[in-house]
Amino acid sequence: MYKFKKEKQISFTDFNQPLGLQMNPDNRWVKKAEMIPWETIEAEYARLFP
Repeated sequence: MYKFKKEKQISFTDFNQPLGLQMNPDNRWVKKAEMIPWETIEAEYARLFP
């Protein structure tokens, strides 16, 4: 079962590692993740579970 949650996904800049490590904003995977339209993907996924 899938339940939509109104909360947005945490951004990489707000993500805190337990050891105090931070994500490098210049990392290519961080940049790619920021380009993905997560809300659109979420909406399409939610349609599969009426």
